[in-house]
Amino acid sequence: MKLETLCSAMEAILFAAGEPLEGNRIAEALEIPPESVRQLADLIAERYEKASGLQLLRLDDTYQITTKPEHAEVIRRVLEVKRNAPLSNAAMEVLTIIAYNQPVTKGFVERVRGVDSSTVVNTLVERGLLEEAGRIEVPGRPLTYRTTAQFLRCFGISSLAELPPLPNSDTPSLFDLSPEDIPAPASAEEQPEDDTEADPTETIEAESETDSE
Repeated sequence: MKLETLCSAMEAILFAAGEPLEGNRIAEALEIPPESVRQLADLIAERYEKASGLQLLRLDDTYQITTKPEHAEVIRRVLEVKRNAPLSNAAMEVLTIIAYNQPVTKGFVERVRGVDSSTVVNTLVERGLLEEAGRIEVPGRPLTYRTTAQFLRCFGISSLAELPPLPNSDTPSLFDLSPEDIPAPASAEEQPEDDTEADPTETIEAESETDSE
C-alpha cells in the first residue's frame, strides 16, 4: 500500500473512531509495523499544520484527530445553535397531543394525526421532552408516553396546569390541537428553576382494540 494511501487510511480510522486509538490497533488494521504508525502520524500532523482546522493529538501511544483550539469559539456557537434548533410542526403536534392527553400510546397519537408518528415520538424521547410512562393493560400491552420536566423547562411553565386551554371547548378536543396552542419556548434566563416533574393530568381509558406501539 502506498504511503499516501496509508496516511488517508489512518486519517479515516481516527476520524471514524472519534476517540484516542492505540498505535498497535492502527498498525494491526493497516498491517504495518507499529513504528510505521508514528511516521504516518508525523505526515498527517504536518499536513494539518499547513492548512486545516484539524490537528493530530498524540497521547502516550494513542492518537486522536481533534479541532484546533483557535476554532473553539466558532464551534461552540454552531453547536449551541444546533442544540436550540426549533421543533418541527410534526413534533409540535405530537407534543400537543401528548401534553393534553397523557399518558398515551404511539397508536393513539397516530389515530389523531392520521399518519405514522413513531419516528417523531422517538426523536422527542431522545431530546428529553417525552419519556415512557409504563404499559396499559390491553392486549399487546403497548407503551405509553408522557411529557418530562425538560418539557416544562423548555416551554417556560412549572406544571401541566399552566398549559393554555384549548380554544372553544371546556374539554380538550384532540382534533382542535395545533402548534399555536403551545407557548413559545422561554429563553435560558426566563426558564424556571423548579425541576419538579408534574404528574400527568389525565389517564387514558383502556380501549377494546389494541394500540400499536
